[in-house]
Amino acid sequence: MDTGMLILRLLVGLLVAGHGVQKVSSHLGGKGIEGGTEEFRADGFRGGVLTALAAGGGQIGSGLLLAAGLLTPLAATGAIGVMTVALTVKWRHGLWVQNDGYEYPLVLIGTAVALAATGPGAWSLDALLGFAPYPLWWAALALVSGLGSGLLTRLLLRRTPPAPAIADR
Repeated sequence: MDTGMLILRLLVGLLVAGHGVQKVSSHLGGKGIEGGTEEFRADGFRGGVLTALAAGGGQIGSGLLLAAGLLTPLAATGAIGVMTVALTVKWRHGLWVQNDGYEYPLVLIGTAVALAATGPGAWSLDALLGFAPYPLWWAALALVSGLGSGLLTRLLLRRTPPAPAIADR
């Protein structure tokens, strides 16, 4: 079981972190901070560089913490939060990824919740430092906090369309 948890943490954690790197740099096929900023604007978000840096930093931090198995409930909360924002962007396309849907963010949210529920396994920094196992209620807290922060972020940063001109009314 510990080997499986290690593989799962490394796979998901490093993918989430890599996705964040793409938002803020030209590494891993990213388009730099300018590209990350433009992506958020195209997806209907206010803000600019700060929004891209916050999202990228959140993904890098939560992904690396998940991969290391360190502060796993907090790492899961961060991953759930950023992937909830991604899910809201993709929602209008439906579930399936081939239609630009929310399938992938949903899988990452589910995996983060599962890691918070099961714990990071024996081969983790949490276990080494004596933090694990976490009580099961941490998983529920991670899910609620992650979903809440993601939805609140989407609500607060949503760009409202300009009001129609008087002649258009």
